[in-house]
Amino acid sequence: MTLLSLAILVLGCLFFLAGTVGLLRFPDTLSRLHALTKADNVGLGMVCLALALVDGSLSGGVRLGLIWLLALVAGTISAFLLARWSLAVSDDDGAGDD
Repeated sequence: MTLLSLAILVLGCLFFLAGTVGLLRFPDTLSRLHALTKADNVGLGMVCLALALVDGSLSGGVRLGLIWLLALVAGTISAFLLARWSLAVSDDDGAGDD
């Protein structure tokens, strides 16, 4: 169980790393948001799953699941608001270039 948790935790951290690389490498705001929100949501889900496996209790797993769902909702709303703002202030191409 510990080896499985460690593997899931490392995979989740790799997703966080991929999201960070996407944030730094992509050229426009919408691409950066897409890379960051997708990778971070999957990474956080894997980290929460690994921690739930280590904890072993149902109540701990439910709490971690609720934390993950709250982060999903908050990330979705903030990404939507940032994308809408970016499109409102962008030039003709709609990409919101910095």
